[in-house]
Amino acid sequence: MEARDLRVSDAEREHVGQLLQRAVGQGMLSLGEFTERMDTALGAKTRGELNVVLADLPGIRLIGDEAPQQQPQVPSAPQPVYGQPPTFRPGAGDVVRGRMSNVTRKGPWHVPSTLQLNSRFSSVNLDFTEAIMTSQVVEIYVDDFCSSVSLIVPDEATVDLNGLQLIGANANSRVRTGPPIGKLHIVVRGRIRFGSLEAKHPFGTSIRRMMGGGNMGAWGMGNGGRWRL
Repeated sequence: MEARDLRVSDAEREHVGQLLQRAVGQGMLSLGEFTERMDTALGAKTRGELNVVLADLPGIRLIGDEAPQQQPQVPSAPQPVYGQPPTFRPGAGDVVRGRMSNVTRKGPWHVPSTLQLNSRFSSVNLDFTEAIMTSQVVEIYVDDFCSSVSLIVPDEATVDLNGLQLIGANANSRVRTGPPIGKLHIVVRGRIRFGSLEAKHPFGTSIRRMMGGGNMGAWGMGNGGRWRL
């Protein structure tokens, strides 16, 4: 069997995505071309299919293609791009991983002091309002590509997004940055490429604050299931 007919791994697809991203940054590809090629790369099953999206880019060696002037190989593992150190810390904390999927953590889920988020073309929703915390400060290391990430935090929680590197991406915080004033302070570090991250309170928090917060119970249901004044 020829090398170009061998099956490819997720690591090889991710690395090709990084090469395409670098090509966009160097002006060799438009965003439209990048999107089309990423779709092809994510659906590739063999190295020959994966090589197609890189064939016309200079300085890239392709495994199994009969092109003596361009014989680079696609590495078996992704390498850091833009001269940045790897985002992830091996063995540090739990990993939340998403690949073209919807990922949700909510309710009484256990949150370690260090959490790693690795997402590609996904929608990620991390809800900390009812989470079981192991420490006041939670560090989240993000390695994201073309995903939408939401961090939902309880009242008086603080979130620091200053450690994020954004590449064609945006990060928005509707939450206090700090210093910590409550039981939870989240520090987000890492890299987001062509995606977005938003930190916010649960829906309706602003309305409750405007109406007095603690007095809202007078309009709610009592323990016996009856309206109480």
